[in-house]
Amino acid sequence: MRYIEFGVGNRWLIRTETELEDGTEHEERGIVRPIILQSIYLRIWIWKTVFIIDSTEGFKRQRKRKASLKVIVGLVSK
Repeated sequence: MRYIEFGVGNRWLIRTETELEDGTEHEERGIVRPIILQSIYLRIWIWKTVFIIDSTEGFKRQRKRKASLKVIVGLVSK
């Protein structure tokens, strides 16, 4: 799966995070093509709470160990 993210709080303003089948992941600056759109999401990370609004999964709230402040719009691609 690929996660193409635009926003403030990551290392780069636009990045692509690729998650491989073995569970490893790596990130690259910019957009990695091809894009096969699965869903669109908005992620707001306030300290240790993350609010996620996803076009396929709806609203979710998660707790994380790491405290951060992020606002991200992303695309999920195959």
